[in-house]
Amino acid sequence: MISVIAISILPQTVLAQELVATNLQPRSENDRQIYDAEQFKRFNPRTALDMVGQVPGFTIDTGDTDERGLGQADENVLINGQRISGKNIDAFIALRRISADSVVRIEIVDGATLSISGLSGQVLNLVTKVDENKGISGNFRWRPQWRRAGNNWFAGDASITGPLGKGEFTLSIENDAFRNGVDGPEQVIDRFGNLLFERDEIARVRGDRPKFSAAYASTSDAGSVFNLNASYGLNHFTESVDTLRTQSGQPDIFEFYSSREREWNAEISGDYEFALGGGRLKLVGLQRLEHSPFNNFFGQTFTDGITPANGSQFDQTVDEGESVVRAEYNWKTGGGTDWGISLEGAYNFLENEGSFSSFANPVVTPLGNTKVTEYRGELIGSYGRPLSEQLTLQATLGGEYSKISQSGARGQTRSFIRPKGSVSLSWKPQDDLDVSLKLERKVGQLNFFDFVESVDVANNANNAGNPGLVPPQTWRAELEATQKLGPWGSMTVNIYGEKITDIVDSIPITATTEARGNLPKATRYGVSLTSSILFDSIGWTGAKLDIQGEVRKSSVRDPLLGNFRRTNDDKIFTYEISLRHDIPNSDWAWGGGAEDFRFSNFLRLDQINNFKTGAPYTWIFVEHKDVLGLTVKADLGNLLGRSENFTRTVYGQLLGQPGDASRGFIPGRRDGPIGFIEDRSRDFGLIYRITVSGSF
Repeated sequence: MISVIAISILPQTVLAQELVATNLQPRSENDRQIYDAEQFKRFNPRTALDMVGQVPGFTIDTGDTDERGLGQADENVLINGQRISGKNIDAFIALRRISADSVVRIEIVDGATLSISGLSGQVLNLVTKVDENKGISGNFRWRPQWRRAGNNWFAGDASITGPLGKGEFTLSIENDAFRNGVDGPEQVIDRFGNLLFERDEIARVRGDRPKFSAAYASTSDAGSVFNLNASYGLNHFTESVDTLRTQSGQPDIFEFYSSREREWNAEISGDYEFALGGGRLKLVGLQRLEHSPFNNFFGQTFTDGITPANGSQFDQTVDEGESVVRAEYNWKTGGGTDWGISLEGAYNFLENEGSFSSFANPVVTPLGNTKVTEYRGELIGSYGRPLSEQLTLQATLGGEYSKISQSGARGQTRSFIRPKGSVSLSWKPQDDLDVSLKLERKVGQLNFFDFVESVDVANNANNAGNPGLVPPQTWRAELEATQKLGPWGSMTVNIYGEKITDIVDSIPITATTEARGNLPKATRYGVSLTSSILFDSIGWTGAKLDIQGEVRKSSVRDPLLGNFRRTNDDKIFTYEISLRHDIPNSDWAWGGGAEDFRFSNFLRLDQINNFKTGAPYTWIFVEHKDVLGLTVKADLGNLLGRSENFTRTVYGQLLGQPGDASRGFIPGRRDGPIGFIEDRSRDFGLIYRITVSGSF
């Protein structure tokens, strides 16, 4: 480690006078927008991710990383024309491991014009080079953070890369550590607005997620491509909430909630692509395992000297696994036509062991002991061809078979066959405008945890398992247009609509219990904007404004009230605006930004949970690109004092008289009277962060 540090602090070759503003306008080549590596010199990038983050009008989309299996491509980043190998590695991780010195150029292309099934809209292809004479090189980042909830000294990552035979190896270590916390008051009132009691709460959350990874990639003289990835990681999470509960005329009550997880996970994956017949065959394999013990506790201590302490605890141990094999064969015929066929098989399982106990009943009660397994197969054919010089078609058609089984007294085995496919059109009416249209039939995946009974000890909210769930299915239409603004930058607008059947939501199981279940149908539609505005044309050389935003509307019929409402916890809007100015002829950059979001209510049958922010999160930063050869960036966040506001409306009937500490509560449902309302506001203060990055 000492030698690595000594090497990494050597001065870099980039000099201040070389860091002049470079034009970020792309050149057009074969219907692709090309950015050469030299165009990003003003940012003094250490990694490929530093460069991709500055491409005007482009935002990385990692797709649905929670889906089981590999499926068709849905991540909008390619490396040397290839999908990123493995599931435990997304575009952010992969790009961060690639040295900026290895990047030749960045290409932006419409996905429908590529011979990769599933891609549409703007896709980024990173073109790199392998220098067998370069030797070993690497990158590192250290991201300490200071806030009143606790200091975080352990966040960062490092990787080394070097030639090995005909290919290249990468070893990396990273820790996505965090130390968060909020504190503030909570008032609990009855349905008439009368104060029942108050809470003064201090919440602390901390996590360490170290992960060790190794990768090897090679290309033979015959053009065969081989990738191998392996990783092992830990996820240690701890949350605690200390509460002083006060009520006029009554003794104080101390409440304590804690949640703890100690997870390990491991994954190994590989793929091999080679020429076969008149096309290319790609074979993929993946194995993933995860072990996750959870512990949740809530307790009360009374200061009256009479009432005994009470509390409850829910323990859960989950083992998960995934095995995937996949084959893809692609070939070309006359007229620029692309054909493809893919076959995938997967086995997934979740094994759960849970138990519940309380001070009143210390006998441990087994809860949710079950195993859920799934066998799934997918067959997809693809076809693509240019219809004219400006118009390209890509179509896919296939289906999915799944067999889901659950053990236990209520367990059952069911199988499903679902068609799926898509049609995409890419239209380029002029060099600076790209338009794509996609119509897709998607088959969703069930969350295995929805099959399992669980207990929320803090809010006294229980979920029954539901073995009768079926996968949701979606028709999605999407129109995306990207307009290059010349020296002013770029703008992308995406309009989409979805019609969903068998959407998963909270449904009644019995008169007093609920679980996750299927509702007949729902709709969802929205529009998003991604834009970069460059100010060089008006004399503000080196300044760039990035804008991202989305608004969404959804509708589903409530299973309890029968009215139409937004889908549970659905996005209403998000936005982020950031400014960066790289001062010409200097090593300095500065900037700032603001972001905010809003989601719809999360509804259970017995309560409504609403979360909203009190103000946008805002930040400023200053960066120096050569501090003893390192790039040092200082951030100051939460300038407007954002608060986190939470309201929980619980339905039912309060018993006894106001002021009576022993008042009982009979749970109800949202079609009945309100029992009580918790209204909480928590602050977290300023956040100070330093990012130190370097290369060696």
